[in-house]
Amino acid sequence: MGHSIIEKILARAGERESVRPGDIVEARVDLALANDITAPIAIREFEEAGFEKVFDAGKVALVPDHFTPNKDIKAAQQSKLLREFAVRHQLEKYVEVGRMGIEHVILPEFGWVAPGDVVIGADSHTCTYGALAAFSTGVGSTDFAAAMAWGRVWLQVPESVRFVYSGTPGRYVGGKDLILHTIGLIGVDGALYKAMEFSGEAIETMDMAGRFTMCNMAVEAGGKCGVVGYDQTTAGYLAARPAGSHAAGGGAVVESDADAEYAQVVEIDAGAVPPTVSKPHLPSNTAPASDLADVTIDQVVIGSCTNGRLEDLHQAIAVLRGKKVHPRVRLVVLPGSQQVCLDAIADGTMQAFIEAGAAFSTPTCGSCLGGHMGVLAEGERAVATTNRNFVGRMGHTKSEVYLANPYVAAASAIAGHVATPEMVGAGE
Repeated sequence: MGHSIIEKILARAGERESVRPGDIVEARVDLALANDITAPIAIREFEEAGFEKVFDAGKVALVPDHFTPNKDIKAAQQSKLLREFAVRHQLEKYVEVGRMGIEHVILPEFGWVAPGDVVIGADSHTCTYGALAAFSTGVGSTDFAAAMAWGRVWLQVPESVRFVYSGTPGRYVGGKDLILHTIGLIGVDGALYKAMEFSGEAIETMDMAGRFTMCNMAVEAGGKCGVVGYDQTTAGYLAARPAGSHAAGGGAVVESDADAEYAQVVEIDAGAVPPTVSKPHLPSNTAPASDLADVTIDQVVIGSCTNGRLEDLHQAIAVLRGKKVHPRVRLVVLPGSQQVCLDAIADGTMQAFIEAGAAFSTPTCGSCLGGHMGVLAEGERAVATTNRNFVGRMGHTKSEVYLANPYVAAASAIAGHVATPEMVGAGE
C-alpha cells in the first residue's frame, strides 16, 4: 500500500523510512512562525525556560500583523517585544510595518515555504501553506517556544481524506465556494485531526490563490492540515518567488502515491456548486448566496489571509468597477501584503476601489478577528471574505458575519444586502 503526501513529508521530517496514521514522529521543523498575539507568550516561555538562542535564526519567522499598525498601547507593547527578540536573536525572517503583510500571504510570497516542508505556526491558519505541497499546521504558543529552541515538534501522523472536485466551476465560483460547500457538507468537525487532500479536475485548473484559500480554511472543518499535490501550477508559482529564496532552491517535490490509503474519499461536482455563503455563526452553516437577498448588511470586508491576494481583489473589482458602494454600507479592503498594494496601484485596482467608495487599508488582519479597521457594533451585519463567523468574531457578540467569495462580497457592497454579481448587473 502506498503513502499519502502528508505521510511522505512526515516520514522525511521524522527521519523514518515510512509512517502510517497514528504514528508519533519527532519532526524536524523547516519553519516556525508566530505573530504579534501569539509570539509574546512564546517568548516569555522561551526565556523563562532558560533558552539563550533559537535553533536556527533563518528558520524562525515573526510577523506583527494582527493589531498592526499598532492600534493601542497594548498592541504597541506586544510588537515591541517581537522587535526586541528578533534583534537579540538576529532573526532573518522578522518583517516590520511598511514591509510586512498578513503572515499567511507573505510567507509564500517571500519564498519562505517550499514543497515537502514542515511548517508550524502559532496561528490556526498556518494550514494555508499546504497549497505548496507542504505539511503546515497551527500549534500553541508553548509548542512554538519549544520549536524555536530545538527545531523539532512532536506530531501524530493524521489520517488523510481525499476530496475529489470534478468538473469546471461555474462563473463567479472559486476556491472559497468549494471549501465553504465542503465544510457545509462535512461539518466543522468533519475532518477532525485529518489531512484534507484536495484533488480533481477543478483543483488542477485552479490558480494558486484559490488553492491557498482552500487550504487556509481546512482548519474550519477541524482538519490538521490541507494540502494540494505538487504540479506545474505549483512549479510556476515557486519559480516567480524572489531569487535565492528557500522555495526557488527547490524543496522536496512530493505527491501522493496512486495506491495511497485514505480514511475516506469524498467526491464533489464542482460544476454544481453555486456562489456559497456561510451564515452566522458557523462556517458550516452554508446556503447559496442567491437565497439570502433579504439579508441587509452594514459592512463588507474584502481581504484577509483567506482572500487578500491580488487575484481576489481582481475578482471583487470585476464586479465593483464603475459602480458605487451602497450609501449605508462600509467597504473595507484588507490587502494581504505590500506587494499586493503595489500591484493594485499599478493596474488601477486600488483606484477603482477608492472611486467606488471603499476604504483601502495597509496590510493587516484588522477586522477579521474584531481587532480594528472595521469592528462591528451591536446588531450590525457584515459580508466578509474572511474565514470565521463565530459569535463576536468581528466585534459585538450581537453582530453577524456572513462568509463569501470576493465576487459576492463586492456585489453585496453595491446592493446593500447579500447579493450575487448578476443581481447588480455584473458582466452585462
